[in-house]
Amino acid sequence: MIEIVKNNEPISSEKIAEKLGVIRATLRPDLSILTMSGILDARPKVGYFYSGKSDINVFSQEAEKYLVEDVMKMPVVVTEDSTIYDAIVTLFLEDTGTIYVVANNYLSGVVSRKDFLKTLMGGGDMNKMPVGMIMTRMPNLATVTKNETIIEAANRIVENEVDSLPVVEVMEENGKERLKVIGKVSKSNITELFVNLCKK
Repeated sequence: MIEIVKNNEPISSEKIAEKLGVIRATLRPDLSILTMSGILDARPKVGYFYSGKSDINVFSQEAEKYLVEDVMKMPVVVTEDSTIYDAIVTLFLEDTGTIYVVANNYLSGVVSRKDFLKTLMGGGDMNKMPVGMIMTRMPNLATVTKNETIIEAANRIVENEVDSLPVVEVMEENGKERLKVIGKVSKSNITELFVNLCKK
């Protein structure tokens, strides 16, 4: 459709439909999306023009402008020695699906709803067992920094099949690299941004 407009601009929706062998009503949703995204321009009684923007890159170019720090939220954090019961209470009070676990103020693990469920089904005593016993430990965690792009964060979430990533700041202590949790970025944050970009 874009190629037809490029080669025949200005062109009416009737002519586009005719060239594609469909009725005009079939094209309305596609033409609306292409116009709203800025790929095509439309002028009443004249027709459609190609704006010169790449149909593939318009959205990604806009999304690439956003960094993790633009959308990250406050992280929900507990210490390794917190009981599973206390962590579950925190999970519900903060309305989150993932809790980050710290030791000496640095990231040491992550625990999710699934981890809690598995433990409770296994009959563990949630009032005595510490979160450190059931969490996924470093270095098996995917993280992101505040200066990475949202696209990079989204790719990491997909690749690692997780709901969120801890946003970390790399620190050095006694010659060792440590990660301090400063935020979190989740599927919800990214989806909200993408929806807002589509409305522009």
